Amino acid sequence: MKLLMEQVRALHRLEPANRDHLAALRVALSVAVPSLLLLAAGRTDLIMYAVFGALTGMYGRSEPHQLRLRHQSQAAVVLLGGVAAGLFLSVNHLHSWWLVAIEAVLAGVGSVFADRVRLKPNGPFFGILALGACASVPPAVPWQVAMLIAAGSAAFSILVGFGGWLRSRSWQRGAVRSVPAMQPAGRTELLVHAARYVLAVGAAGTAGVLSGSGHPHWAMAAAAVALAGADLPSSVRRGIHRIVGTFLGLAVTAVVILPGPWSLAGLFPGRQAVMLALLVILFQFTTELFMARHYGLAMVSFTPVILLITQLAAPIDPAVLILERGVETLVGALVGIAVVVAVRRSGTRSPRALLGLAPLFGLGPLFGLPRRARH
Repeated sequence: MKLLMEQVRALHRLEPANRDHLAALRVALSVAVPSLLLLAAGRTDLIMYAVFGALTGMYGRSEPHQLRLRHQSQAAVVLLGGVAAGLFLSVNHLHSWWLVAIEAVLAGVGSVFADRVRLKPNGPFFGILALGACASVPPAVPWQVAMLIAAGSAAFSILVGFGGWLRSRSWQRGAVRSVPAMQPAGRTELLVHAARYVLAVGAAGTAGVLSGSGHPHWAMAAAAVALAGADLPSSVRRGIHRIVGTFLGLAVTAVVILPGPWSLAGLFPGRQAVMLALLVILFQFTTELFMARHYGLAMVSFTPVILLITQLAAPIDPAVLILERGVETLVGALVGIAVVVAVRRSGTRSPRALLGLAPLFGLGPLFGLPRRARH
């Protein structure tokens, strides 16, 4: 029971600050410049591609400059690969089951790559998210232009991340990246972890398609969240944070885009696209401010970011957008948690053992725990 209470307390624990405002400013600048350029050009519908490229800046936040440069370049491969795959699906009108199959397979491939190069944030989540989002909207420009916007935005974010070197000139010879806890090491572990991504993303996408939702990729992205956890407890917490943070973020989004005199859409009826573009920059700043400290709080801001760029790219009924986001996130996160619990990494303990419940019910031998000594 003591371990159970520790896990409950961990759900709302805010990790110590670590100069998070600097990383948040870098990411916000990376998003702001290309987004404002597109806003000035009157092409707010293309901000989605700029934002996904700019998410490159979320990687390597506290590393020396040469490691950050390498880390962000590797992250750009995942993000731009997701954008390219999404554009391919959109241009060729490949939706529904094609989207599920291709995204599930690329989630597995992305998992192997992310584990090999030790990406942090862990896993291929943002690449998966970019793939689904770009596949869900018809490109308003030739795909080469959309790809160029994403690549240019990624290059600019790498430049911003390396820009501090011009001031401090810090370069640590022989510096190497640390390996995150529970990082898959052997080939077998890499493949098993990739298979979990394929299973979770594929199952969540199947549920999304069968539900008739217009955005099954949100379920697939939510399913991938739990798999990025370092161990079983953190994986389950990430899934719960995803659900709670998303629902709170949906309330924020409703205030912004639902019609009514009390909403921003009602207050600025003729300047809605401009307001949404500016809010994307603001919300991306607050997302990064809390990303390393509390995933649930970060999702309160990141949820509006994704919905606003989606609405700018392909406007639909705001109520439908919010409803589908909520349902798909709930389904996907629960699928991801189920896969994490059912297919555990080697060496990890069972859920009952982690919560200290197995001995209580005499189930120790079933879960591979030693029997109690008899007195």
